[in-house]
Amino acid sequence: METPDVNAYFVGFMGTGKTTVARALAYRLGFEWLDVDEQIERAQKKTVARIFAEDGEPAFRALERRFIEGGHPARRAVVSCGGGLVVQPGMLDLLKTKGVVICLSASVETILQRTRHSAARPLLNVGDPSARIRELYAEREPVYRRAGTLVLTDNRTLPEVIAHAQRVYMREAKEFSREHQSLKR
Repeated sequence: METPDVNAYFVGFMGTGKTTVARALAYRLGFEWLDVDEQIERAQKKTVARIFAEDGEPAFRALERRFIEGGHPARRAVVSCGGGLVVQPGMLDLLKTKGVVICLSASVETILQRTRHSAARPLLNVGDPSARIRELYAEREPVYRRAGTLVLTDNRTLPEVIAHAQRVYMREAKEFSREHQSLKR
């Protein structure tokens, strides 16, 4: 089965496995893997946490938008997006013009478990990270539910999640290719 050249974008809340699953899928497909946060850190020569602290969240969100608008290959890339990227006005629609959007999802309890020791998440550098996660999750969940096919990561092995994501990608990439071919005619 031939793999379409369509990009894949992994979105979802922090701790759902976007980076791990995206990297594995890119390897399986023979595509380039890019993590938006890592690309921004490399370009800015500072961590996301430092960008948040020194420049503020709006500055970071502008860097995310710039990357999605044109800072990566248009084809054969699997991109892991930061948890807040699709929450920005217009970003979900923009992603959907660029490729297949897959949303990884997990319960709040799983997310709390997976992120509890992470110092690299600037939005959790607060007095009560658990309350912050619950608040952000409640705000963002409606957007995630509209983002793309939801792949649940709770109580599943990593190979199961990767295989499911690959099936979703293959199905939706073919559809994306068909739709965009008909628009070019």
